[in-house]
Amino acid sequence: MDQSAILKQSKSCSQSRVIQTHRILPAMCNMHNTLYGGRLMEMIDNCASISVSRHARCLTVTASMDTLNFIEPLPLADSVCIETMVTGTGKTSMEVFVKVVGEELNTGRRYLAATAFLTFVTVPNDAGQKVYVPSVFPETAEEKYVCAGYAKRRQTRLSAYAEDQAFNQQISIDIPWA
Repeated sequence: MDQSAILKQSKSCSQSRVIQTHRILPAMCNMHNTLYGGRLMEMIDNCASISVSRHARCLTVTASMDTLNFIEPLPLADSVCIETMVTGTGKTSMEVFVKVVGEELNTGRRYLAATAFLTFVTVPNDAGQKVYVPSVFPETAEEKYVCAGYAKRRQTRLSAYAEDQAFNQQISIDIPWA
């Protein structure tokens, strides 16, 4: 398909929605008997990668985990439900919103455990050409609320990226033990 035609396409947030639910087992926990933060990050990245694949239908890579807010711990034996969807697009980039909901399986109490935003970018095709992504549109009240903040979050990311590039130039990669 012509890349300009792809840019004209638009997909709903729900077309990229992914929901993964896991029981929190002992091997997934830290010494506080709650889910390791790093394990949650792995689950988030996995789930978000499926959302962008559904949206763009091409090869992508994680560019950044822009924010990850741990709100409430996820204890052993609860379930963790990770819900992701594309909430904003550039030409070759996609923002993914992540909602993490815990559930006490014995009582049914549900709680917001974490939220996150990740950015993914497309990988150039075999001919080395950029691969463009369709735009996205919200339908539900929650989707509209999250998508409404995309432009501001994107501008913040772009500013931070420029600062990070300058910062990285000052970081030594010399062998530390020499």
